[in-house]
Amino acid sequence: MIKYISSLIILLLPGSFTYNLIFAQKITYPIVETGVVEFYNNNTIITEPQAQEAFYGQDATYTGNLASYTDNNNGTVSDNITGLMWQQDMGDKITYAEAFVKADTMTLGGYDDWRVPDLKELYSLILFTGSVNGAVPKERFIDTSYFKQALGDTSIGERLIDAQTWSSTQYKSTTMYGDTTVFGVNFLDGRIKGYPKYYPGSNNTNPRSMYFRMVRGNTEYGQNDFIDNGNETITDNATGLMWQKTDDGLARDWENALSYAENLELGGYTDWRLPNAKELQSLVDYTRCPDITQSPAINPLFNCTEIDDPDGNPGQYPYYWTGTTHLDGVNPCSAAVYIAFGEAQGVMNSTLLDVHGAGAQRSDPKTGNMEDYPVFFGPQGDVRYVFNYVRCVRNADQSAGDSTEKKSPEVKVYPNPADEILNINFEKEYDSVKLRVINLIGQNIFEMEFANTNIIQINTSEFIKGIYLLNLNMDPECINRRFAKE
Repeated sequence: MIKYISSLIILLLPGSFTYNLIFAQKITYPIVETGVVEFYNNNTIITEPQAQEAFYGQDATYTGNLASYTDNNNGTVSDNITGLMWQQDMGDKITYAEAFVKADTMTLGGYDDWRVPDLKELYSLILFTGSVNGAVPKERFIDTSYFKQALGDTSIGERLIDAQTWSSTQYKSTTMYGDTTVFGVNFLDGRIKGYPKYYPGSNNTNPRSMYFRMVRGNTEYGQNDFIDNGNETITDNATGLMWQKTDDGLARDWENALSYAENLELGGYTDWRLPNAKELQSLVDYTRCPDITQSPAINPLFNCTEIDDPDGNPGQYPYYWTGTTHLDGVNPCSAAVYIAFGEAQGVMNSTLLDVHGAGAQRSDPKTGNMEDYPVFFGPQGDVRYVFNYVRCVRNADQSAGDSTEKKSPEVKVYPNPADEILNINFEKEYDSVKLRVINLIGQNIFEMEFANTNIIQINTSEFIKGIYLLNLNMDPECINRRFAKE
């Protein structure tokens, strides 16, 4: 059994604290970062909030496994975080059945162990740096410097966003009007939905075609390894994350969801946060759904509040907020991602239906008047609750004692954004400092070692404009900082 090793580095970011510890955790299901580096309020981009300020604790506040890919120059791309290898160009649309035949017969790159990815494998590729305005994609939700992503064919009546990538994961129930359903990721509008496997009215005899991106490697990816810690927390050893076992039964808008997570004390820990989209999606159990198992799409170790649906019927489960802003619409900063562990419902022809399946990922406006919701939006009449629920997360391999024993930051990085010279000052002199500058796709663009110093200057004049991760290793301490190049 192959184990993928990931070091958990405690990040030092502006306005935060660090722990002078580094832990190693055996991880088989490493969650790849969403790519989000901007900060948002309910309507616009803002400067980075500090602890206890409004909107602190959102996606960009915390940095995890930055996406890192290698183009193998043979039609394949290796994901250096997950241990998965991907087909670079999906080719033409094919049916669900044809996809399995294609995977079984592929020898791309000299490999013959290709498979159709399940939904969790496929979702590892999504980046929430993408943006869309309704049916018009602006920036794609996948790294197009490595992967080829088609658009919908408007000449045959498709929308530009009608180029979804399907997975091997079939919904255990049905959607819409009893349609057999396959889950897919739309890398053009940044959503997970269930899509009818056959054309409507064909009595399951006329299969629809869609894009498939084949995968190989790390066959353990996407498999959870939960342990109930007996203190209202659950650890997933596969991802290295610890979760709140039971939601608190209260619906909140996005700002208050962030505040609740940042101020939660549970199980002896105080370093809880609102999960990002990819962290929360890792909890979905696609073998479960309300219609078939009479339970939400999550391992039964977790407790979910049961709610009534908009028609007043029991047996529905809330949508859960993430800290990830979803850049959609004419006001692209105003929505945040949620995961539907209950049915992803909508109203079509005046009938409330499960339109996208339990385990879908969509987004809601971040705030509004509670008495105005739920409402219905879009071509499938998606139910918008706006006041959603919270399940908090933390890094599992930080001890309870360490979570409260914080110390002041030891590093100052300025000016930030940088122009030509970036200054790095330490509170004390170190015998040796190893410095690396890493871009947001995981490429190491600068590296140098310094001896007997508490001040470092680096010339950034040749860096392109963007956000960078500064990695400082002062054995046994390891600290990361972000900085921007103007």
